[in-house]
Amino acid sequence: MNSASETGIAQKVARALVVEDEANIRELVALHLKLEGLAVLSAAAGDEALRLVGAERFDLVVLDLMLPKVDGLTVCRAIRREPINADVPILMLTARREESDKVLGLESGADDYLTKPFGVRELVARVRALLRRPRASQIAASPGLAGDVITVGALRLDPARRQVQLDGQVVELTPQEFDVLYLLAGHPGIVFTREMLLERVWTQETHVTERSVDTVVKRLRQKIEADTREPKYILTVWGTGYKFADA
Repeated sequence: MNSASETGIAQKVARALVVEDEANIRELVALHLKLEGLAVLSAAAGDEALRLVGAERFDLVVLDLMLPKVDGLTVCRAIRREPINADVPILMLTARREESDKVLGLESGADDYLTKPFGVRELVARVRALLRRPRASQIAASPGLAGDVITVGALRLDPARRQVQLDGQVVELTPQEFDVLYLLAGHPGIVFTREMLLERVWTQETHVTERSVDTVVKRLRQKIEADTREPKYILTVWGTGYKFADA
């Protein structure tokens, strides 16, 4: 039987970037990612990570919060602004246990986090889960998941009726508001840039800008969030766009 190289068929190897200043942790994470079949690059400082994510495409980034030169939150936000890796899954590592630090990391664009010290099995499980997720750039252009009713907490979205209910009460939404909400809710945890939302929701309109997305999200929050200053459903990814909270 011919090998992949002999037949000219090569399977794409997923690529990961590990950004961690502690050498033992960096090497441990890199080792187990390699055992999962990933090709791994490593960086020990934030500025080195920024150089790499600006030049190469990755399928996963494991990012420490506390880094020399440029901290992890700044790196995370910068990644979300880079077109080449704007939707890459980011697993943040943190020694901080306060909930506010974890929330800040997630709102800065991280998809998941692990608190040090962590077990190898948990690391691998989180990595596998992130790699299974579709990236926003791979999601079909049509909004949402065709025909599926989505229920998240007290929120229920029915695409057949184009109806949203909150605590059993109908919430009146404009067509754009419904489409934005349905697209985000159909892909929880996936970061959508404003450009992606414009392409998928405002498909027939030419005179719209990224501010149109922000305006619709603001109106949505006023209609479905108990506290617009601390939204529960639609989260801002600073400098990039929005995502729906993980289930």
